[in-house]
Amino acid sequence: MAHRVIDPSQVPGWGVDADPQNDPTYPMKHRTDGEHAGYRWERPAQQPMNVEVLHSNERPNVSAVFGTATPPAGLSGMLRRFAFRYSESSYGHWLPLMLADRVNEVEGFLHDLACGRVPNVLAERGWKAQWTYDRERLVRRMVIGAAVVSAAVGFFAATRARANSSEKP
Repeated sequence: MAHRVIDPSQVPGWGVDADPQNDPTYPMKHRTDGEHAGYRWERPAQQPMNVEVLHSNERPNVSAVFGTATPPAGLSGMLRRFAFRYSESSYGHWLPLMLADRVNEVEGFLHDLACGRVPNVLAERGWKAQWTYDRERLVRRMVIGAAVVSAAVGFFAATRARANSSEKP
């Protein structure tokens, strides 16, 4: 399925801000700071921390309000705790967080099975919609995934067979 190329000049409203004389943000407003007179901002009351909350080591404290729906748990939680030891500007922070997301997906799948529910993987991964609207890419991803899994299984099977044959006298 080929993607349709659209000429931007044919999109309604395209280029509406191209003229600097018609741009409401240009030139910048002359600030006198008079609009700030009377502003008083106090930090909101701290939300009670009744679950573990991970926060950047670059901040002295947690933000006043934060999410508590999914506290870190299991192997993915261990990976997240590890990630938050590092600065947000390092791979040591972001790579473990990305891995934790993938591990959490598997944990959720196993949790569903443990609770007696069979997850609808096709719907949850969006494969039904992709089959309808972008079948070529879905088939390509499935073929590549099958090839990678087959290569990994073949590699480990060959390694194990080689190890078993070297152990025999």
